[in-house]
Amino acid sequence: MSADDDKYPGESGRRRFVKGVVGGAALAGVGATGSAAINSVTTSPGRGGGATEAMAIENTAGPAPRGMPQIPVEIQSDGTIQGVWPEVSTETVQGQQINVAEMELGGMTYSSEWFQYCGVETYEGIQPQYESDNVFYVGGSPGFAWQDELSDGDALNVSMFDDYETWGNGVGVPGLGKPATANWRSQDTEDTIPVNVLRSPIIEELAANGEASAPDQAEPYTVTDQVQTWLQASTSQGVMAWLNKCTHFCCVPGFKAEGGVKFNAANEVYCPCHQSVYEPFSIVPTLFTARPRPDG
Repeated sequence: MSADDDKYPGESGRRRFVKGVVGGAALAGVGATGSAAINSVTTSPGRGGGATEAMAIENTAGPAPRGMPQIPVEIQSDGTIQGVWPEVSTETVQGQQINVAEMELGGMTYSSEWFQYCGVETYEGIQPQYESDNVFYVGGSPGFAWQDELSDGDALNVSMFDDYETWGNGVGVPGLGKPATANWRSQDTEDTIPVNVLRSPIIEELAANGEASAPDQAEPYTVTDQVQTWLQASTSQGVMAWLNKCTHFCCVPGFKAEGGVKFNAANEVYCPCHQSVYEPFSIVPTLFTARPRPDG
């Protein structure tokens, strides 16, 4: 195995890593028929799980097996930013009536199964029937200094991101977008669902044109027609969001984090636990085995 085969950043000095079979890599080549067969033997009846395709920000380095799943966003008339939760319905599966959260959005089947990994599948907020306004709320320990002026429980508003085309925190290059950390569907629950929200001119251009220039690279970002259709449906005014749980060991990464500088990840999402890196401007479909929920 060459160093290029290893997904750890070269500067990390960590040993080479080989993915396990039941991860994103092995399932990535499974066709529709194979996916259905895998799903039939891995799904817990009525509780979701099994082979699931999600749209994610791409994992580009480190041991994480796949990207972190996007959360589609909506912006209310007063500017409040909220995540889209799939439509909930009741189905009968093997004689049981169960709740299902699933909908068609931007050419994809968007479901709660996108978030069923890292133990999140046990969280009350991830259950289809949990009632929430789906707004992104500031948590007690926000991840970016600009959020220090906000209070725990404040709703994120698009007006807070007015300087998104120039914002910088001294890490990497400015102008890629303005980020915020928040909690989602976690009101009155013991388990917080952490998300990262980002308003970016790059996302805005990708959704509108399928191509976007960036100050940190010579070549523009480009997306496929499939991804552009998805971004048009899942982002708004350049605002996007993702579940901020590293798919390796479930740590919470950071966008433009100081620790990412030595690993060539100053402008990306960096996980300090094992140096996994994610590119928020590369959105890709990813196939993985979602874990079943404990409740119907």
